[in-house]
Amino acid sequence: MLRNREVHKLLIFQVIISLIAIISGFFFSKKIGWLIFAITLLFILSNFLFTYWRYREIAKLSNYLREISSGNFSLDVRDNYEGELSILKSEIYKVTNILSQHADHLERNKQHLTNAISDISHQLKTPLTSMIVMADLLDQPDLPLEKRQQFISNIHKQLDRLNWLVTSLLKLSKLDSGTVNFNRDEINVKDLLNQSLESLLIPIDIKRQNVKVFGDEETVIFGDLQWTKEAVINILKNCIEHTPKAGEVSLTYSVNVLYTEIIIADNGRGIAKEDLPYIFQRFYKGKHAREQSVGIGLALAQRIITNQGGDIEVSSEVGRGTQFHIKFYHKH
Repeated sequence: MLRNREVHKLLIFQVIISLIAIISGFFFSKKIGWLIFAITLLFILSNFLFTYWRYREIAKLSNYLREISSGNFSLDVRDNYEGELSILKSEIYKVTNILSQHADHLERNKQHLTNAISDISHQLKTPLTSMIVMADLLDQPDLPLEKRQQFISNIHKQLDRLNWLVTSLLKLSKLDSGTVNFNRDEINVKDLLNQSLESLLIPIDIKRQNVKVFGDEETVIFGDLQWTKEAVINILKNCIEHTPKAGEVSLTYSVNVLYTEIIIADNGRGIAKEDLPYIFQRFYKGKHAREQSVGIGLALAQRIITNQGGDIEVSSEVGRGTQFHIKFYHKH
């Protein structure tokens, strides 16, 4: 404290004023002079003690800030008194809470990134290993032509799978980072569903499934057509894959006061009860998932819908089918 120039100036100023007051008092009488001397001495001493106390409080705050910088956010510096130091303590505590929340958020993001990289590595490893093995086999000169064509066909399938995986991961990363600017256009729901079905006509035809669309042809929603179509296609694809041959997939849409709802339902194998809470998590594969399934389509669909202010829920019963309820809320 005594090394502080401001304290030096304050003490010099107080001593000068005190000397002037004491000398002036002795001009009147010795008693007045000694009285002024005692009062000024007490004044300087009390001021010194008060300054010393403030320095100790500031030192405590400095130690507190050092603890914060080292990552300790558990300390509580607040008190129940009034005054500028108490206000400063409260403000520092508020900033500490904000920093603590940011640190937790960064830690969660770090863990999420670690898990995502691990999952992506696992998903890429399987097709890459398969292609390496088949490429080595193709190098054999005595390999039968039929086998050679089969391996080439399998390599093309694996490359298509890798291309889809990388493309989907890039879309997810854009959605997670918030860099996607969704258009807010008027979309006719029937046109949306028909366009989504067009890209899946081949698997529907192969499995001879019956697809039905119900709803008012004038129903519209507001959103981004291409991204919303991407979400609907991923949900439809899931329903088609888990519905047997000659099965049924229905698309029903309706409007109420709060939202427009699209229900995509199938009469397939259904989803196990223990899997239902996790089916929108990326890379999650339920009990009945296909071996080739990556577990990213429904996660992508969910992110697209929720990022546009919508909502998606699922209900299912094993052996009786699954229903996806998509809600687009009206904005006034």
